[in-house]
Amino acid sequence: MRYSLKTPLLGRRGGGISRMVGWFIRIVIYDICITGIADLLGVSRMAALFIFLAILAGIAFGGYLLKTNYAGDAED
Repeated sequence: MRYSLKTPLLGRRGGGISRMVGWFIRIVIYDICITGIADLLGVSRMAALFIFLAILAGIAFGGYLLKTNYAGDAED
């Protein structure tokens, strides 16, 4: 079996650099959302973080309910 001399950092299909860039983009988006919630509601960033997490949990729970209602017997 032949092994590539490329490092995993430069590999294809979501390698290290693209994962790092994606991670930084997510952090920036989350920071913008939390700062926006804090400014809009006039609360601290910690309270805004918990509000943001509650919103994400609500979206996830709503998606779960939609999946169970409309998917029927189709399980993945």
